[in-house]
Amino acid sequence: MAYHISDDCISCGACAAECPVEAISEGDGKYVIDADTCIDCGSCADTCPVSAPQAE
Repeated sequence: MAYHISDDCISCGACAAECPVEAISEGDGKYVIDADTCIDCGSCADTCPVSAPQAE
C-alpha cells in the first residue's frame, strides 16, 4: 500500500529528497505522495522529522 502524508507535515522537503521514485511533490500547505508512483519503500517515513508519511 502507498504511503500518505498526514497534516503533521511541516513542508521541510526531507521526504521528497529521499524518495527513489520521485513520488512526492509539494502540495498546498504540505507535501503529497502520488499513490500510483509510490513503491511503499518507507524511505520518506524514515527521514521525516515529524513522522508525517504514514502507511495507508
